[in-house]
Amino acid sequence: MQNQKLAVVIGARPQFIKHAPVEIAFKKFFNLVSIHTGQHYDKNMSDIFFEQLKIDEPNYLLNVGSGSHGVQTGIMMQKLEPIIENENPKGIVLYGDTNSTLAGALVGAKLNIPIIHIEAGLRSYNNMIPEEINRVVTDRVSSILFTPGMNAVENLARENIVNGVHNVGDVMCDMIRIAREMSIIKKLDSYESYYYATIHRPYNTDIKERIFDILRTFDELDLPVIFSLHPRTRAKVGFFEGDLERYSNISFVEPLPYFENLQMISNAKAVVTDSGGIHKEAYLLQKQCVTIRSETEWTETLHNGWNTLVFDDLRLVESSLNELPGDYKNDVYGDGKASEKMLEIVKASFS
Repeated sequence: MQNQKLAVVIGARPQFIKHAPVEIAFKKFFNLVSIHTGQHYDKNMSDIFFEQLKIDEPNYLLNVGSGSHGVQTGIMMQKLEPIIENENPKGIVLYGDTNSTLAGALVGAKLNIPIIHIEAGLRSYNNMIPEEINRVVTDRVSSILFTPGMNAVENLARENIVNGVHNVGDVMCDMIRIAREMSIIKKLDSYESYYYATIHRPYNTDIKERIFDILRTFDELDLPVIFSLHPRTRAKVGFFEGDLERYSNISFVEPLPYFENLQMISNAKAVVTDSGGIHKEAYLLQKQCVTIRSETEWTETLHNGWNTLVFDDLRLVESSLNELPGDYKNDVYGDGKASEKMLEIVKASFS
């Protein structure tokens, strides 16, 4: 068992974060071959993240870069296939719903190599979102499907996918547990009470009136807003000739490294975002959130007002932030030991 090989296909920073606790658990028993497609390449990823968690850097970097969905996915498949054929792993581990996930799933399926999908079964039921297509296709060709919660299990059952489904909990619970054990999440004394915000999705940034309506909404909130400004959002505001200095209630900061981002969420009064990962992290850290979207794949976060979806009427952002949430359910995404559970299941599957 010790020498069995698993390939891991990763394409974006959030997937490295999800992979961290999995690697810590799995490399005790498996030889992990990590392939970074370069879908989103963050040169600062290794500076602190790899050092703090002792995570191995990728064995392969494909440098695919950006492009249309079809072009990007096609190039990934073209570059992945010979690597997978040469490495000949027992299985391919995939995370979430990026184009890298889809490319890895299709290559593995074509080569008859079992797919292990972490974060299986998530559904927003909005097929206009590219990630939704990636989720559905990846789940369809996967042999082992690890779900983060029972809603995902039920979603798969509605699609007649029941074999190989295991509800182990969310690996991000593992990551937050590790961060707390390492005393990485700390109280920040340098900030008064604030809201923490991130906005980057095209439907919120690509239309001039929309992005400026969001900024005006933040500027009028009852507490200061610390806005982690995604490069895409900064570029769009610049393209629309917007002046960020006019918003006196907003402090714009560069995107933060993962652990610093967790600290900002943990110390905020509440969070406003359109990021799936951040609104789930807000929930895991027991922080109220308003999500500027019309749907979410993380439906458990909506329980008792801990996360509120606001899209058409931005006036609801402030009123939603001022509504106290109800009771918090701390077990909907597991107990922080998903990685160890996954390891035992994969070991048994390949024994």
